[in-house]
Amino acid sequence: MTTIKFAPVLAGAAVGGAENFYARFVAEMQRRSDYSIRAFTRPNPRRQQVMAAAGVEMELFRFGGRFNFWDHYFYRRALRRFAPDIVMTFMGRATLLTPPGDYKLVARLGHYYDLKSYRHCDYWVGITRGICRHMIQGGLPAERVVHIPNFIDEVRAPALPRDSFQTPTDQPLLLAFGRLHRNKGFDVLLKALAKLPEGVLWLAGAGPEEGALKALAEELSITDRVRFLGWRDDINALLATADLFVCPSRHEGLGSILLEAWYHQCPVVAAASQGPSEVITHGVDGLLVPIDDVQALVAAISQVLNDRPAAAELVAQGASAYSRDYSVERIIEKYQQFFGEITQ
Repeated sequence: MTTIKFAPVLAGAAVGGAENFYARFVAEMQRRSDYSIRAFTRPNPRRQQVMAAAGVEMELFRFGGRFNFWDHYFYRRALRRFAPDIVMTFMGRATLLTPPGDYKLVARLGHYYDLKSYRHCDYWVGITRGICRHMIQGGLPAERVVHIPNFIDEVRAPALPRDSFQTPTDQPLLLAFGRLHRNKGFDVLLKALAKLPEGVLWLAGAGPEEGALKALAEELSITDRVRFLGWRDDINALLATADLFVCPSRHEGLGSILLEAWYHQCPVVAAASQGPSEVITHGVDGLLVPIDDVQALVAAISQVLNDRPAAAELVAQGASAYSRDYSVERIIEKYQQFFGEITQ
C-alpha cells in the first residue's frame, strides 16, 4: 500500500470552529496507517496537545501578515522539505500563503468566503452543499469541488449539576454557543427569552458583541435569566445538561454545533440560515424558524419545552441523522476516498 504524504495547514485563531475541527481531523487522519502526516500551524497549546496525543508531527510558524516575508519563506521552505503529495489549507490566510507546487493543493472552505484567496488551488472542499454551490457559481470548476461535512468530537461527558453558575434548578435550561458576533443572532435569542414565561439561558462564547449583549440583557430586564459563560471547552457537558440547544444565527456555515447537539441527544431549534437549513429537516430532527423572527423563535422554543414526547422524537431522529451522515468514520471515509482519487 502506497503511503500518502499529507500536510494540513492552519493559520487560524486560538479558538473557533475551524480551529477545533482542524485538530480533530488531523488526529483522526494520523490514526490511519496509509498516511504520513506533518501539520503546519500556529503555536497553540490546546491544538498541539490534541495532535501530539495522536502522534502527529508538527511544524509551528507565526504565519504573519503580508509583509512578514521571513515567516512566509521559512514556512514554504519547510513545506518543500516535507515534499507532500497533498496539502490541505484551512481558511484564507493559510491558503494565500501556500503556493502551487509539486502536490495537490486542496482548500477547505467552511463558509461563504470571497474566493479570490482560493483560486490558485487544485481542488476545493465545501463543508455544505450551499458552500459548494457558492464556489461553482463563483467560477471554480464543478468537477474539482467536493462536498465533505465536518465531524465532531465523539466523546461523551457527564452532565453538569443543574445549579451550576447559580442556575435555579426548577427552570428549563436553554443553551447557545458560539462567537459573540452579530452573525450569530444572539440578540434575537435574548429578545425571545424576554418573552418566554420561564427559562434560563447559558450563553457560552466570547467575541466583539459581548458588551452589547450584556447591555441588551439589562435593557430587557433578564440579567437574572442569562449566564454569560465565556469561551468553554466543555461543550459536551453543557449539551448533556441543557433541555434545548438554540442556534439563532443570521449566517452559519455547516453549524457543527448542531451535529454536536444531535450526538449528545439535545433537541435543537435553529434559525433557517445556510447551514442549519441544509442540515435540519424541519419537524423531523429539529425545528427551523425564519431568521430574525423573535416571535417564531419564542413559539419553537415553547413547543420543544412543553411537548416532551415530541422533543424526544426530535432527539431520536437527530441521532439517527448524525450516525448516517456525519459520524467520524463516515467523514474520514469520504476524505480517504477523495485523497485516493486525486493521488492516483
